[in-house]
This record gives sequence, C-alpha cells and structure tokens, in this order.
Amino acid sequence: MVPSSPARSLTPAELALVADGELFRAKERIILKVQELLTDLQSGLQEDLSRSALLLPSEFDSAKRQVVKGERLEQCPYQYLDYPKHFLGDDKFTFRSMCWWGHHLVFALIVEGGQVKQYKKNFFDRFHQLAGQGLELSLAPTFWEWKRGEGYTLPITHDRKAQLAAVLSGRAWFKIARFVPLDSPAMREGRLAEVGRETFRSLLPLLTQ
Repeated sequence: MVPSSPARSLTPAELALVADGELFRAKERIILKVQELLTDLQSGLQEDLSRSALLLPSEFDSAKRQVVKGERLEQCPYQYLDYPKHFLGDDKFTFRSMCWWGHHLVFALIVEGGQVKQYKKNFFDRFHQLAGQGLELSLAPTFWEWKRGEGYTLPITHDRKAQLAAVLSGRAWFKIARFVPLDSPAMREGRLAEVGRETFRSLLPLLTQ
C-alpha cells in the first residue's frame, strides 16, 4: 500500500470547495454572462467601426473576430474578445477585451507591422488627446503580458511624454491598455460593453488620419 502524502491531501478549506456544487454552477453562470457582455461589446464596436474612417491594415476584414475562454492564465480563468481583429503575416491589429478572473478587466489595442510608423506619429502629434484618459502603455517584452503597474505598464499622462517616447522609439509594435477593477461599478451594473466602447473611442486619435 502506497503511503499517503500530506502534500496530496486536501485541506478542509479545499474539501469544502470541492463539495460545494453551487460554486461550479455559479462559475458556469458567470461565464455565460461575461460571454453575453462580450457579445454586446462586439456589436457596439462593429457599429463604431462602421462610423469611423480608420487607418487599418490592407486586407482588413471587419467581420473577423475571435472569442476565447481559457482556464489557466497564471492559474486563473479568462475570457476575451478580439474585435476588430487582423492577424496576417507580420501585421497585427486587434482590440482585445479580456475578463481575467482574480485580476481585472483589460481593454487593449495591440499593433505591429506596416501601420506602426503612422500610429506612432499620431501618438505624439495628438498626445494631449490621448493623455489623461486612463490609458497605459505596456512596458513588457511581449504582447501577451496582462499585469499592470510598475515594470509592466506606464500611465499615459500629460507629464510623461518624454518617458513614453523613449519606450516607443525602439519598438516595432506596441500595446496600449485600460484596466478596470472587477469590483467596479461598471461590472456590478453590467456596463462592460459601454466601458469597452469608451476605451476604443479614446484611442481614435491614434487610429484616424
């Protein structure tokens, strides 16, 4: 008989969670509600997109989107919508709206490739339209880092233009994000779609001619 290992034994708190069937039913309800909120956001963004003349990659298709549900982003579930979305070769352009359980909501514009030079020019030409909108520039070495704070993001504020210029100068891509606490009034009131659309609109100075 193989002796039991204390490391493999469930604690009383863990056993209570496993035995609580409502926990798992609640999780499924939340997943469906977040999915519906992301669907509402996609519809709203599609409407906004149709009303805006944006600088978009060639072969951009406004019908393309991606909805993803996962379980293990740093051990936590996540759900996200990529819309608008364009991934073709070296060109990347997407607005990702993600609910990262245990962390935050994040709405992020990710761009790489042929449009980056013009977007950077717009960033500095229209800097004071973008600054002070609750947006943050990613400092991470990869698109796929979703934490915020010191070492991860730099707030886009009116007094940081020189710092932001130094970060962007050597990059062929960038990510600008807005983070919203999961316990915010927006989530309690079911306004994820509204906040996502507001964030996308705050980025229009970057994306328009």
